[in-house]
Amino acid sequence: MGNIFAGSEVVEIGIQIEKNGRDFYNALVTQSKAPEAAELFKFLAKEEEKHIEMFRKILETATKYEPQGLDSDEYYAYMQSLASDYVFTQKDKGAEIAKQIKSDHEAVEMGIGFEKDSIIFYEGIKKAVPDYDQKIVDALIAQEQEHLRRLIDLRSAL
Repeated sequence: MGNIFAGSEVVEIGIQIEKNGRDFYNALVTQSKAPEAAELFKFLAKEEEKHIEMFRKILETATKYEPQGLDSDEYYAYMQSLASDYVFTQKDKGAEIAKQIKSDHEAVEMGIGFEKDSIIFYEGIKKAVPDYDQKIVDALIAQEQEHLRRLIDLRSAL
């Protein structure tokens, strides 16, 4: 069984997740009824754009990188499983999903789920990037955790 992903492909999936997150939150800005929800969604959309740029920087070094010291087949099968189950890895899904949301509460719940899924996926990405890029991924994870906290706070306020 050969590698399902190279390190660069895993990072490209991260970029797609962030693009969908940006599109999802941008669509929610105009759909929101509560001003505090619209404000948070606008903030999160900008954050996702920053994450795209962070992943692009990682991609510059990851294109020739292959994970070391891992059971490659097992690792890549795990990442394939995560990617195939995660709707935000599919191109142009963010705005499409946002159109189906009927309330701010539903939007916040979806955002919470997406942020949790992103954290899990990015924990896996850490094994696919060189050691010097792992700090960037750790920073992304910390930011996603902060997004999750803010969404949970908003859920309580709605």
